[in-house]
Amino acid sequence: MPLIASISGVRGVFGDGLDPATLVRFASAYGAWCRERGSGQATVVVGRDARVTGELCSRIVVGALQSVGCHVVDAGLATTPTVEMAVLQEGAQGGIVLSASHNPAQWNALKFFNEQGEFLTPDQGAEVLALAEAGEADVVRYDRIGRVSSKDFLGDHIDAILALPLISAETIGAADYKIVVDGVNSVGGIAIPELLRRLGVKPDRIVEIHCEPTGLFAHDPEPLPGHLEDLMDAVAASGADMGIAVDPDADRLALVEGGGKFLGEELTQVLAADFMWSQGDGPFATNLSSSRTVEHVAASYGQDVYRSAVGEANVVAKMKEVGALIGGEGNGGVILPDLHYGRDALVGVAIALQTLAERRITLTEWRSLWPRYGMAKQKVALDSVDPDSVLQRIAAEYADEDVTDVDGVKIDFENSWVHLRKSNTEPIIRVYAEAATVQAAEALADRFVLEITAL
Repeated sequence: MPLIASISGVRGVFGDGLDPATLVRFASAYGAWCRERGSGQATVVVGRDARVTGELCSRIVVGALQSVGCHVVDAGLATTPTVEMAVLQEGAQGGIVLSASHNPAQWNALKFFNEQGEFLTPDQGAEVLALAEAGEADVVRYDRIGRVSSKDFLGDHIDAILALPLISAETIGAADYKIVVDGVNSVGGIAIPELLRRLGVKPDRIVEIHCEPTGLFAHDPEPLPGHLEDLMDAVAASGADMGIAVDPDADRLALVEGGGKFLGEELTQVLAADFMWSQGDGPFATNLSSSRTVEHVAASYGQDVYRSAVGEANVVAKMKEVGALIGGEGNGGVILPDLHYGRDALVGVAIALQTLAERRITLTEWRSLWPRYGMAKQKVALDSVDPDSVLQRIAAEYADEDVTDVDGVKIDFENSWVHLRKSNTEPIIRVYAEAATVQAAEALADRFVLEITAL
């Protein structure tokens, strides 16, 4: 399996492309880059999800950072947003999360952040990749080796969420919710139940499934409906008000309605935007692959929606450009600038519960307020096919339609759209489609999968 290196980090299958030498090379290059930005001094926060290879990889990465003179704050098992906030809290020059996000358990990755606790910009990422390619990260003398300390930042992360003026644990607690949590056997199984307790949900009203952080994922870790049957069944069987699912590093959030119906990861950011617009004005920013539903919500408040290329760094850049009140991605990512510029499932949970508790409505009732769309998400393995030539040919074929080529090819039809883009993390072309029903969206996605494979 080839190693996938991009501006956001490096990802691969452990033992088949991702090995100790690779970890040392990239961590050392990143550490040298941090030291240069810190005028010779650098502190780096390191956290990991619960993957079986995580602890081993973390020890290698920490040692590599020490060897180039970086001081390390080891956050241990920590969500990606927790590490992002820890970078700011510690005044660090950067941070690394060892997590391959939604990829299967055999994968792992290094995700790099800058001193703002944000994914590297394209220029910053290119600098780190160039250093890694050149192998120019010099090992320091014995008396300049970096120090290591350890700290658990989850409590601080939750404190910051509770300190948000719009979040009230008293209001949420009074609603007496019963909630099922699927932590996919990773850090979300630690973080989400603790967050719920701090938000006022009674411990005996929290039902935990797959919350033991073994790293042996009980199901495909991407929070999609076909992977969350256990959660939906548990919500229905227990009479819970809601189900919560996160990916292994807890930056993506999907919700299940009472009765066990999948609300979806696509509507997480829409629910958050609805709440924030009910409190104040400001634009919203999301990516090209996100549901049109947010435009309907925006119109009801007289607000604007801006779209960027897919990827957290691209959305954050657009948010800063337009001064967004809130933003996110349709894969379940909520980005609240009042907290930090990163996708954060924890603040997404808090906003969702606050919305429902304040309005005294259920998720099902909230969903009924807005037009319904169906979405389909598929992927096509590239093998030896050049993805750029495929996308160019598709764009040319549909030149008479409303085509956007900011990120791959997005074709907007009157009542539907399809977005084709090559993945930055896997050797595939992703195919996203949205239409009036799931069946129509699946048919549209199938149509373009066939067109791609025929080229």
